[in-house]
Amino acid sequence: MIMSSRPPLPPPPARARCLRTAFGLVCSLVALGTVVRAELKPGDPFPALASAKLAGGAVPDVQGRILVVDFWASWCAPCKASFPALGKVATDYAARNVVLVGVSVDESPAAYAAFMKKFAPPFPALHDASQSLVRAVQVPTMPTTYIIDRQGRVRAIHTGYHGEASDKRLRAELDALLAEKS
Repeated sequence: MIMSSRPPLPPPPARARCLRTAFGLVCSLVALGTVVRAELKPGDPFPALASAKLAGGAVPDVQGRILVVDFWASWCAPCKASFPALGKVATDYAARNVVLVGVSVDESPAAYAAFMKKFAPPFPALHDASQSLVRAVQVPTMPTTYIIDRQGRVRAIHTGYHGEASDKRLRAELDALLAEKS
């Protein structure tokens, strides 16, 4: 006789009751507004950085400016690869009224601090220790970069980092936004 380490499934009527109960619970949470909204998409307003509980420095004034928000984590290899390129973008576009802000989703303040010490970005890289902004935005993966227009609406979303292709795409989108009349 073969022994299984898993307990046997309940009989079919009990399984059906369990599924109905789980479905009912999910429906109740949705009705109560407990379930967080879906991921941001182009055209949606981006949450105000000033109202997020971000640590590690001052939140820059972004009113009427193009904003690039990059969500990253110290444990994320593509994030590490993207930081030098983002630093160059921040430097190249600063005089053109583009603000780049990095947002760390690290749970550990020590991991955030070590990353900051190693990479020393030329742009504000703040720490979302409470995870409030990353939850509000529903960031799908690390890194994810949001390009936000002068009116505070998401215009483009980049998931992951793909080297030179990501850099060229980001610069092209920034150039197009800068060419638009305010």
